[in-house]
Amino acid sequence: MTRAFRTAAVIGAGTIGLSWATLFAAHGLTVRVSDPRPDLAEAVDEALATYAPHLAARGLDVTGLADRVHLAADVTEAVRDADVVQENGPERVEFKKDLFATLAREAPAHALLLSSSSAIPSTAFTGELSDEDAARVLIGHPFNPPHLVPLVEVVPGIRTGEDAVLDAVDFYTSVGRTPVVERKEIPGFVGNRLQNALSREAAYLVQEGVVTPEDLDKVVINSLGLRWATVGPFLGAHLGGGPGGYRHLVEHIGKSMQQTGAGLGTPSHDKEQNEEQEEAQERLIEAVEKAYGSSTYSELTDTRDRRQLAVLAALDSADKEEN
Repeated sequence: MTRAFRTAAVIGAGTIGLSWATLFAAHGLTVRVSDPRPDLAEAVDEALATYAPHLAARGLDVTGLADRVHLAADVTEAVRDADVVQENGPERVEFKKDLFATLAREAPAHALLLSSSSAIPSTAFTGELSDEDAARVLIGHPFNPPHLVPLVEVVPGIRTGEDAVLDAVDFYTSVGRTPVVERKEIPGFVGNRLQNALSREAAYLVQEGVVTPEDLDKVVINSLGLRWATVGPFLGAHLGGGPGGYRHLVEHIGKSMQQTGAGLGTPSHDKEQNEEQEEAQERLIEAVEKAYGSSTYSELTDTRDRRQLAVLAALDSADKEEN
């Protein structure tokens, strides 16, 4: 690591921010959390109690975790001594413009300024910053929940400095994440664009009556999800071509797959809405609620997290056997 990270500021204590705060503290950082929500203390306590066992299952020492997480009265107090700032505010350009102007002004000059933005590239909200300040701003987009899901998309803006990119990679690696640097800004970045493509077709298939929401989830869990958790789309396709690899796959079934792709549908919520499409969208929402509405949010997230921990443990075991 080219520099030390000892203190982190987490700005925004929603689901993502609370997960980040717990992860950073579990890796020994002093964390200061800022959010105007009136129940901030209760939310932080609940997050630490919920997420600490997950991190312990990943081999981290969570002793004294709460002692390393502090509530800040405001953004200025949170970032005053920060080595790194992780912003988790609303997905609104004007909001981020104002916030990052404050972060650049109040945080130490050496502090790395990172945004968890899910879709907005940093160039969209750093235009009014000085070159020096813009050089240390970039996207560090996680997948929910970031204390469990390893990926962080590191996306520099037009004026982000290369040193900041390297520092971001070092930082996320130091807290056990898997950073991937994306060298071109595009709305939604890579992970969410892939997720959106699958989600659009999933919604279309349910709306067309091809499959129910719960059965579509079974299809993904028992095929694509299982495959992609171990090899990803391109390696999976390369293996799907047999000894001839990806070239054989493209040359022999590429045309038939292209025909399938050309017939992908557009769900009602991606069309200009009329009354019929609004009704179709409502039926889709009701179908999903029927499938999963009998369980609480806490029950569903607990099941998700336990399964993700099991997948991570299995992957760790397989990697150790290979090495």
